[in-house]
Formats: sequence, structure tokens, C-alpha cells
Amino acid sequence: MLGAIAGDVIGSVYEHRSIKTTDFQLFQRYSRFTDDTVLTIAIADAILHQTDYAKSLKSFGRNYPDAGYGGAFIDWIFESESKPYNSWGNGSAMRVSPVGFAFSTVETVLSEAQKSAEVSHNHIEGIKGAQATALAIFFSRTGESKENIRKEMSERFGYNLKRTIDEIRPHYRFDVSCQGSVPEAIIAFLDSDDYEDAIRKAISLGGDSDTLACIAGGIAQAFYKEIPLEIIAEARKRLPQDFLEIIDTFNTKYMDS
Repeated sequence: MLGAIAGDVIGSVYEHRSIKTTDFQLFQRYSRFTDDTVLTIAIADAILHQTDYAKSLKSFGRNYPDAGYGGAFIDWIFESESKPYNSWGNGSAMRVSPVGFAFSTVETVLSEAQKSAEVSHNHIEGIKGAQATALAIFFSRTGESKENIRKEMSERFGYNLKRTIDEIRPHYRFDVSCQGSVPEAIIAFLDSDDYEDAIRKAISLGGDSDTLACIAGGIAQAFYKEIPLEIIAEARKRLPQDFLEIIDTFNTKYMDS
């Protein structure tokens, strides 16, 4: 899941300062983790300890309240009850990468992705975005080709993945919906040559850059099996110790076996 987190950190400075090129500095002075990372860690921790997704999301959200959550989600974090609010936002997709790495069948990945999403994002598009992201990671890490991943994502979720990044980029605008960002993030991966290229292509679309790169980054890590060491180092030094401990424990259990 570090691929998703590094994408978030790299994209953080471009979220409200869109660029339309792949030629940019990966890490800058103000590069930081955002809500995408906090909630990805929360899902990983829930999987590690077999705890309720909502409880974990609320706990980590309350511990890191200034990470940049959407208005409805920040209200949800601090509510005493955990009722979903029918969101179709891409928050369900940005946090789901641990599910794609941790579970071993298509059926379980889809089920756990839905569970992780519907505690807050119970709109059909919110659930679909989480499932598509997690399943793309699962297929990538289990050796499926890009052609088969494109076919599976298109047929299962109805996403138009025949477009290219170059075709999308000129007209793409800030979009926080699952239906308006998850397909584009998947295409960034499909069009890429390696992990870094996937991140650069996702961010080059403009828009919700950290989340696009987070989603594409998780899939790219699973497919390419490696992240450049300098990206790993730069991302890790921007994370608090409790996040690093969860990442390392998760990797030992699910990534190194």
C-alpha cells in the first residue's frame, strides 16, 4: 500500500494547483500526507487487527483531524453514530488499497471492499469505485495482464477504459466523484511504463491530483512489484512513526510472504 501513500504525498502539492504535464518535481518542500494516507492506514490497521472498518476510520480520523477530509466525512468522523451518508465520493477508493493486497480471492476482495466503503460511502458509485480499485490491485498482484485488467474493469463496472491519458488530459477538471476519477486513475496505470510513470500520468490530468495518484499508485505497485527506492525513502520520511509501524507490519504479513 506504500504505492498508494507515495502517490498521495507526491500529488498533495498539486491538488489545488493543477498541472497538465508529466514533467514536474516529485517531492517538494510542502509535499505531505493527506486524508488519503490517514484513511489507507486506518483500513490496513482494521485488516491487521480484524476490527470494524468504521471504528478504525473514525479513530485515525480523530487522531489526524487536519488531514484535509471532505466536509461530510469530517462530520461523520466526529458523530457518535456511524451511519453512512450515501456518498459517491472517491474517498472510498483512495483508502481501499490494503484490501486489494490482503485478500486472496475475487469474491473476498469485492466483499471487503464493499464493507470498507459502505460504512460511509454507501452510494452504488462509492461502493463500485472501492471495488474496482481493490480488484485492479488484486488482479495486478496476481499476474493478470493489462489487457485482462482493462477488460475485467470495463465489464464488471461499466467504466470506459478505451480512452488514453493524452485524450483525457485537455478537458479533465477537478472531480471528486468515484465515477469521475477512478476510471481515469486506472487509465493512468494502464498507460504507464512503470510505477513512477503511473504517478506522473495521474497527476498530469490535473484535478484531485493526490487521490488520482493514490489510486493509480496502489495499482502500479501491485503490477510492477517495485517502487523506486528514492520514492520510498522520500515518502517514508514524511510519515509519522505509528504509520510506518503499521505499514511495515502489513508488508510483513501480506507483502513479503
